[in-house]
Amino acid sequence: MISDNEAYVWIWLPGQVEPVVAGRLEAENGRLSFTYGKSYLSRIEQTPAAIPIYEPELPLGRGVIQPPEGLEMPGCIRDAAPDAWGRRVIINKCLGLKGAGIDPAQLDEITYLLESGSDRIGALDFQRSPTNYEARAAKNATLEELLASADRVEKGIPLTPELDQALFHGSSIGGARPKALIEDGGKKYIAKFSSTTDIYNVVKAEYIAMRLAAIAGLSVAPVRLTSVANRDILLIERFDREHTAKGWARKAVVSALTILGLDDMMARYASYEDFAEIIRHRFANPIEALRELFTRLVFNVLCGNTDDHARNHAAFWDGRQLQLTPAYDICPQGRTGNEASQAMLIAGQNNLSQLATCLKAAPSFLLSPSEAEDIFDHLISTINTHWADVCDEAALSTIDANLLWQRQFLNPFSLQRS
Repeated sequence: MISDNEAYVWIWLPGQVEPVVAGRLEAENGRLSFTYGKSYLSRIEQTPAAIPIYEPELPLGRGVIQPPEGLEMPGCIRDAAPDAWGRRVIINKCLGLKGAGIDPAQLDEITYLLESGSDRIGALDFQRSPTNYEARAAKNATLEELLASADRVEKGIPLTPELDQALFHGSSIGGARPKALIEDGGKKYIAKFSSTTDIYNVVKAEYIAMRLAAIAGLSVAPVRLTSVANRDILLIERFDREHTAKGWARKAVVSALTILGLDDMMARYASYEDFAEIIRHRFANPIEALRELFTRLVFNVLCGNTDDHARNHAAFWDGRQLQLTPAYDICPQGRTGNEASQAMLIAGQNNLSQLATCLKAAPSFLLSPSEAEDIFDHLISTINTHWADVCDEAALSTIDANLLWQRQFLNPFSLQRS
């Protein structure tokens, strides 16, 4: 196993464009502990003041903080680590041709943190030094280069040094699909590519779902479509970056999985009702946030996005309060029959992808049955009214549109209310 046993955590404090060192991660017996640095703790009375990386997980204070019971590392640190796609890129980079069919466990968690790009989601980065911050930056790559890189990684072919640099930048972002980070016109985007294994136009399906969600009034990350070499690319504007006169500020983000105190092995226990309970007590504007989350749940059901796991919900963290981020990764999933289930539990142990299940959960979101029904009606009407226009906007073929309609979008099973 390729192994590092420590890393220093650097953080961008709210509104700042340069990071400061917050503390040290140390690996021991397969678990990662964290200790705040003295220099960081001394900032508590300064401006900008030190904030907890995330509470209640890593409260400000002296001494070693062990991961919560049952976890191998703090969830807020795992949120900043690469997921399946980023790990494939890093394996390719570190092990070359040997990486084609290798077990991701051949590299340890600290290695993944230190070998992934610095422009990761949220406000953290990881370094080998506590005093000298060096961003692991990539050269500006064209989308053509990024596509070529993604194809080689999918096939297990080692990257050339040039392609390695092109794709490395995006190795720190989550998810399983090919993607990269780009900057264009003063904005930062996540670029998602079609995969060589896609059996329908996944990129355009996600674009259509995201656009319909925005038209329906949901808070959604802005998206646009482009294409290179007849391959579709979805560009999602990043909501964790803010361009200021002095440079790029970063916003701290934690996943719902972390907020719920779970890890990937326990993700099947993640529940919309439990998430709603935390929103009621710990979020800014909880009534508004509850209605937004419920509407996102219903939209996921209506568009066939059954991949709504707890890493696909997130909140901004300002050191005191949580606030829902814009929705992202609303991606209709392949479906063979009518019956389907959501990735998170909805009402009790029930996760069936039906309006009836959502209706049972409505009280947890402080919504009456009639308020829930009004949300159902509004979303169904929006999808019906704008479907054709958004498909045209995406230049979706008639074959693909027919494949998605009433299979992913407005499937008869999902529309059942009792």
